[in-house]
Amino acid sequence: MSAKSPNPIDKHVGARVRMRRMMIGMSQEKLGDALGITFQQVQKYEKGTNRIGASRLQQIAKTLGVSVSFFFEGAPEIGEPGGFSDSPSPAYVAEFLASSEGLALTRAFTRIKSPNVRRRVVDLIEELADPPPPPPS
Repeated sequence: MSAKSPNPIDKHVGARVRMRRMMIGMSQEKLGDALGITFQQVQKYEKGTNRIGASRLQQIAKTLGVSVSFFFEGAPEIGEPGGFSDSPSPAYVAEFLASSEGLALTRAFTRIKSPNVRRRVVDLIEELADPPPPPPS
C-alpha cells in the first residue's frame, strides 16, 4: 500500500516555513525548541507530510517574524494541478526559493549593486539554462 501524498497547500505552507526559516538563518532544531517540538516534526511540517494546525501556524509566524498570510502567498488554487509547469508559477518560485541553492542565489544576487551587472548575471544564467520547450501547436 502506498503512502498518501501531501496536499499541495500543505506542501506550499511547509515550503514557505522552510524558506523563511532559512532566510533568517534559523535551524530546524532552534525553531523546534521555540515551538516546543522536535526538529523531526519541523521537517515533517516543511515537507507538508504533517499538516500545521491554526494555533501552531500562528506560533510559527510569530517565531519567524511574519504574518500568517505570508505562508499562503502564491499558494496553488483549489483544483489547480500541483507540481512544476512549463512556466514558473508562484508555487514553482516559492519551491525554488525554499531550496538552499535558491536562497543562496537570491542572497548573493541582491548584494549586487550595479543594475548592469545584475542584467549580465541574468543573461548568463539564461544562456546556461536548457532552452525552453517549444510552444504548443
